Amino acid sequence: MLAIRMQRNGRAHLPMYRIVVQESQRHPLSGRVVAEVGNYNPETKKLVLDKEKVEFYLKNGAQPSSRVAFILKKDGVKLPDWYKAAPAKAVKAKHADKLRKNQPKEEPAEEAPAEAPVEEAPAETPAE
Repeated sequence: MLAIRMQRNGRAHLPMYRIVVQESQRHPLSGRVVAEVGNYNPETKKLVLDKEKVEFYLKNGAQPSSRVAFILKKDGVKLPDWYKAAPAKAVKAKHADKLRKNQPKEEPAEEAPAEAPVEEAPAETPAE
């Protein structure tokens, strides 16, 4: 069975990918490629794709990887009816009870307004 997948090349911290068709049992870096159908630069989001070759291999049963299928769909290539996209993963927090938004809200204790003590003026003593 053939697979359409990405083959990394480029240098450290600057990846470039070839979009290749190869046997699905082979490792992407094995070098045994049936056809190279395009390339992708994730830094600039530039995609160069031979749509005719891609559609030919898709018609003949080549299975695209999930990332390649996303890129092909974004570029306007119609995927076959038999292709099923991977389901979206549900993200779940490991310790949801420890999150701040799940903590009970502490309401500030309402204090009765303290009445200011009335200072009594000392009684005036008549001056002698």
